[in-house]
Amino acid sequence: MHIPDGFLDAKTAVASTALAAAGVGVALWQAKRILPARQVPLLGVTAAFVFAAQMLNFPIAAGTSGHLIGGVLAAVLVGPGAAVIVMTAVLVLQCFLFQDGGASALGANILNMALVSVVTGYAVYAATRRLAGGTRGVILGAAFAGWCSTVLAALCCAGELALSGRVAWRVVFPAMGGVHMLIGLGEGAITALVLIAVARARPELLDARTEMTRPGQALVLGLIAAVGLALFVSPFACGWPDGLEKIAGNLGFEHFAAEKPLVSAPMPEYGLPGLKGAWVTPLVGAVGTLTAFVLAWVLARTLTPKKES
Repeated sequence: MHIPDGFLDAKTAVASTALAAAGVGVALWQAKRILPARQVPLLGVTAAFVFAAQMLNFPIAAGTSGHLIGGVLAAVLVGPGAAVIVMTAVLVLQCFLFQDGGASALGANILNMALVSVVTGYAVYAATRRLAGGTRGVILGAAFAGWCSTVLAALCCAGELALSGRVAWRVVFPAMGGVHMLIGLGEGAITALVLIAVARARPELLDARTEMTRPGQALVLGLIAAVGLALFVSPFACGWPDGLEKIAGNLGFEHFAAEKPLVSAPMPEYGLPGLKGAWVTPLVGAVGTLTAFVLAWVLARTLTPKKES
């Protein structure tokens, strides 16, 4: 769902950037006030895992693939405000290091995947988890919220495309909504599976009232899992176009994509210029995973209050 350069007109890009900046600003302000120091490593690990997991496109139907957004997963693990920071760090990294999403559309991508996905997804999660108590409520609530967040983010993307005059409202809304209803099933399933694994290995991570024990072990295990996904699972990712790419081709607005990106990236499309081989994407993915960890860690550490509230 990463929007490339050229898909949005100037007014839509500026408006979405302003909304994204306001939302991220609120998240940063909240983090600076209440983010506990003990949670800083978890933000780094969450960013690393979301980055790696987003590389793993899965097939859905008719030559279309999807990938995890991860907004609800991040919100369940670190809270909605911190999750906005995590997702923003991942999206900025993807844009400027890997040319995944255009620089001119970065505001829209942050709005859709770091704000709408996280905030609305967490609201659905908080409401639905009450229907079943304990860990079961967490898993079921997060799975349903993951589906909802994917569809809502896709509809926001559809609105941005329609506002830009790239495609008619009556056409793009059912197209984006329909395909992302299927992708959302994968989002919900992956979110649930990851949280089941977390519940079995480190259940205290799912309960904000419980002090995290052995944080160093959680840090190491989380990084190993994230880097392992990038190194050993990403080579098997589905190569079909994702939902937005497929719809752009079907509805005939793919030609609006800029021939050259607004900002050049050193590792475009998760590759290394001049180098080929099956090892390139996993290596680049591992570098990106570790970079996401460091970026989120440094940002969170900078924002952490001197004294925990």
